[in-house]
Order: sequence, then structure tokens, then C-alpha cells
Amino acid sequence: MYYQLIHKSIEYIEQHLEDELDLEKVAKAAGLSKYHFHRIFRKYVNKNVHEYIRTRRLSQAANLLLYSGERILDIALQYGFESQEAFTRAFKEIYALPPAQYRTQVRQLIKEREVYTMTEITGWKITGTHPEKYKAEIDPRVCYKTSPSMHLQSIEDTGPDESVFGTLMQQFQASRYAGKRMRFSGFIRAEEVEGWSGLWMRVDDKSENLLAFDNMQNRSIRGTTEWNHYACVLDVPPEADVINIGILLSGNGQVWLGECEFEEVGKDVPETGVMTTDLLPEEPQNLKFNQQPADSASS
Repeated sequence: MYYQLIHKSIEYIEQHLEDELDLEKVAKAAGLSKYHFHRIFRKYVNKNVHEYIRTRRLSQAANLLLYSGERILDIALQYGFESQEAFTRAFKEIYALPPAQYRTQVRQLIKEREVYTMTEITGWKITGTHPEKYKAEIDPRVCYKTSPSMHLQSIEDTGPDESVFGTLMQQFQASRYAGKRMRFSGFIRAEEVEGWSGLWMRVDDKSENLLAFDNMQNRSIRGTTEWNHYACVLDVPPEADVINIGILLSGNGQVWLGECEFEEVGKDVPETGVMTTDLLPEEPQNLKFNQQPADSASS
């Protein structure tokens, strides 16, 4: 699946943000020609490779402005800008402030308010099998781009049982999306996730019957990872009534979610909640309910 190639390429970019990067190098890391890779990357991530690299470099630079004492010129050179003037122009395009002013003003804002509590996160709620074991907050200290990220973390030891989870979610009417293929996507960063984590999306009818579902369990996020792009893609049937979206954390650990999108995509973007036929047997299995395969029973 192309998403796996996208994940691989973004991992490569994140590991080499301070190095010389271009489309050809990233495409080679993904194992595709640069022309094919450019088209696929833009379709799945909604930005081209150059824009992604520039955004992430400026985000890392913004983080250094806030949480280090490094000179602005040194930060500019560290992330590939030829001069402080070039860095300032690029920085203002995204952050609307020159670097020095950003450092002063945003530092003060963060000092006054480190995090925003769950009750202040409009539209979202925390639930799951054991919601009391998890905490959600908006964290202005960790950003994918310019906006603060959503932070979901375990606050009690959940033990080894991966069925214990907390989820930050919201639900909304499905009527305006009926008959469309929709993608819920975002960028996730993980730290010491002992169980698994992932985005999820569910479509229900008026009787709360499940019509479509994907929770990324077959491609879950585990351990510690830098920012990467993830998505759930589902068809919304005409009889759909409610759509649910969210991020799930099973077990101990913490994740950050940034720059979410919910958008219609073309039928050329494959659904992620559909079992592929490659995983199915070629013919009916064990119709006589044998306890063991016939060949092993006769051996």
C-alpha cells in the first residue's frame, strides 16, 4: 500500500531534516521514481515534498527559538537557510512574526499557560474502556506545524492487557458526506507506547449498526516514533447517520496528534478498513468441523 511508502519516506525526512534534502533523495529512499513519488506524496499527504520539508524545518526551528538559547543565525544555518534574512522571510510566511519577536511573545504566552485542559477542547471527549487511566490536553509545547498538538497519555499503569485503552473522539452527522469516500488524517508523534496507538473512524446507521470501521490495528503505532502521517479512509454509505473519529491509545505511553483533516478523496485512494482478498482463503474451510486438518489426522 502507498501509505507504507509514504511512512517510510517521512521517516527518512525526519531523520535528515538538518541534512541536504531534495525530491530525488526522498523518492529514492521510498523506492520510487521522483515523478511518481511526487504525485503519490501530494495525493496522500496534501502537500508536496518541498513544502513538507520546509514546514518541518521551520517547526523545528520554532521549537529551538522557544526552548533553547541558540542564536537565530545558528538556528537558520542548522536548518539549511543561507542567511538570517532568508530564514526570517520564510519564518514570517508561516508564523506571521519575525523569529526574534516570536521568541519573546510566544515564550511569554507559554509561560502563562502551559497546557489547556480537557474541558477546554471544544468538540472532543475522552472515553474508552478505562478513560480514568488516560488524560488529554492541548499541548502548545509540541507542534507539528504552527498549531498546538493534542496530547493523549496514560496516567496510571494499564498493565500488559492491550484491551485497556483510552480514546479522544468526536462524532457528527453523516448526511453531508453520504455516498462519498472520506479520509480522516493527521500527523502523530509517539513516545514509549507499550500497547498500540492509531487513528480510528467509524460509520453507523440510525440503529447504531456499524457500516464501516478502521482503527489502524493492522498497521498500528508502537514504541517511540517521530511525526508521521496516518489516515483512515472509508466509504460513507447513503444510509449512514453518524460518523465517529478519534485517536486511540492502548496501554501505557503518550501520543501527540497535529494538523487533522477530514476530507473527501477520490475512488483511486483505497479504503483502509477493507480486508484485502489476499488475506482470505481460496475456498471454504472445514465444513465438516474437524478438530484438525484431514491430512494431519490421517498421518
